[in-house]
Amino acid sequence: MPLHTVEPLRLYRQIAGQIAALIDNGEFPPGSRLPAERELALLLGVSRTSVREAVISLEIAGRVEVRVGSGIFVTASGPARIAGLADDGPSPFELLAARRLIEGEICARAARTAKKADIAALRATVERMRDQADNAAQRDAADREFHVRIAAATGNGSLALVVEGLWQQRRGTLWSRIETYFHTKKIRAATLVDHAAIIDAIEARDADGARAAMHRHLAHVEREFARNWDHIAPDEGMKDRARRTASAHRRTITTQSST
Repeated sequence: MPLHTVEPLRLYRQIAGQIAALIDNGEFPPGSRLPAERELALLLGVSRTSVREAVISLEIAGRVEVRVGSGIFVTASGPARIAGLADDGPSPFELLAARRLIEGEICARAARTAKKADIAALRATVERMRDQADNAAQRDAADREFHVRIAAATGNGSLALVVEGLWQQRRGTLWSRIETYFHTKKIRAATLVDHAAIIDAIEARDADGARAAMHRHLAHVEREFARNWDHIAPDEGMKDRARRTASAHRRTITTQSST
């Protein structure tokens, strides 16, 4: 029997595999509503954000349907266990955490090295984002340029490439789907304010302030992605059944993402 390479599974894929197994075992037949995110997180011993990423990966695989304002429902698709779920790279919340760590320090460095031309270019990206509020592609391009230009302002080309690489990770299917649900006008308005605060700190040569401003900016995005889920998948209903069925099939899974 030939041996195959064993690849570690990311946490959200492990969770997706367990939910898919419950579906395949008939615990949640086609058309039924899955337990609420909070309940699944409690039963599986993982964070709500990890459950959210797992549910969205199942939606991408065609196993569930997210109905805004109603909840998450099982589709009539055939079995597709975890092996059938594509690895979409680091999860959106992993990416945001990495960006906070890396881009915060880059901002602090830029506050010491940025030139007047860099500040003017950064302010221009904010204006483009404001002017292109209804054009997702143009707004996204200006947003990317803002973050890459801060790295370039450090004078270290490798840092600009690092930020560009982090930005490219946003282009995965999982990120795109979660952004579709949670990237609201509220986030767009807050982003403009956050970007302006970052520029002000860099212009003032305030390294600590620039780092903190970038941390706040990315934390705002993460909080909005987390906070806005409840209106899509309310917590009402199915809790008693969830306890009975999920506890019967519960397995021990790691609480740390594989890399």
